[in-house]
Amino acid sequence: MNTLQGKKIVLGVTGSIAAYKACTLIRLLVKAGCEVQCVITPSGKEFVTPLTLSTLTRKPCISDFFSRREGSWNSHVELGLWADAMVVAPCTASTLGKMAHGIADNMLITTYLSMKAPVFIAPAMDLDMYAHPATQDNIELLKKRGNLFIEPREGELASQLVGKGRMEEPEEIVARLQDFFYPHRRLSGKRVMITAGPTFESIDPVRFLGNHSSGKMGISLASVCVKEGAEVELIVGPVSMPLPQSPHIYVTRVTSAKDLEKACDAIFPKCDVGILCAAVADYTPAEVFDEKLKREGNELTITFKPTTDIAAKLGKTKRNDQQLVGFALETTDECAHAKDKMQRKNLDFIVLNSLRDKGAGFGVDTNKISIIQSDGTVKEFPLKAKEDVACDIINHLCEQSGFSS
Repeated sequence: MNTLQGKKIVLGVTGSIAAYKACTLIRLLVKAGCEVQCVITPSGKEFVTPLTLSTLTRKPCISDFFSRREGSWNSHVELGLWADAMVVAPCTASTLGKMAHGIADNMLITTYLSMKAPVFIAPAMDLDMYAHPATQDNIELLKKRGNLFIEPREGELASQLVGKGRMEEPEEIVARLQDFFYPHRRLSGKRVMITAGPTFESIDPVRFLGNHSSGKMGISLASVCVKEGAEVELIVGPVSMPLPQSPHIYVTRVTSAKDLEKACDAIFPKCDVGILCAAVADYTPAEVFDEKLKREGNELTITFKPTTDIAAKLGKTKRNDQQLVGFALETTDECAHAKDKMQRKNLDFIVLNSLRDKGAGFGVDTNKISIIQSDGTVKEFPLKAKEDVACDIINHLCEQSGFSS
């Protein structure tokens, strides 16, 4: 599933405040299996140090033509032949102009002029500089020559003005590279709804009934689906972990099981796939107290009523062209309970994990799952990081549903 494994990337860093984002971009590229070589302009070194970039890439950051006094030098020609792609991020107005007009006065520009691989350019500058006719003419000229632009975003800039000029986020730059090297991803054109995290059922203004779900499994699934080309509707309960930043992930935050039900009712009909990973409360207080309950006596009795079975409800309305995937966290007779749940709720397959397996369940970074198919076949997987478990689940989804590879 890793579309960038083994790719050689030359990353050009120029003198913009957005240079700090290059560090995140390197980490994402290296995590994706890329070999990264940084080339930085003299002004770029004012914003991020070559030592930082070298540490992240595990390669010396190149900034000068000559590396030592005895005459050794850095070959821009060799870099141009070595790379599978060059990414200039951030790219300033000055560097754009030099690239457009062949002003080879630093190592980055000479590397660009020698580059045999495709070049991706992610501009970063103030809104007036970006909108200036000179900048736009340079961009159009570079586009005509085959350079691939990653458009900047609108937002607050270093000048504290608001407008178009913010460098695109590193996650989206990596996604653009994935689109280039692997244009026919298996979930391209698909919309996937994923529920994640716990629900909180209010008892009074202070207290609630909840569970230990961190949301990490569902969030990992969302990231994998985006890598496979999907548009993701992520419905997430109260979680503390950061959510993935991607224009392809649309987040709906909910608190209670009732909130989650309403969101699923609105979103699932528009989706090709539903993955129900949230840990939804089975019961909610029959009465929510308006004031904080005070300690009175030795016992407190609260009456609970069942919540709506969201999976069963969606299973009844599921169309033939939709896939619905459920999760089962069990403690006893795991396989039998999961199979029964899958059949009752009309799921296409169910992902089972057991709290009896060390390293599985809530609050950990790993999981151990079994996938039970509609015909009763069971596929077992060893303990893995949740990101890798998410890959296994999406692989199975793509294989079973016949989504194109």
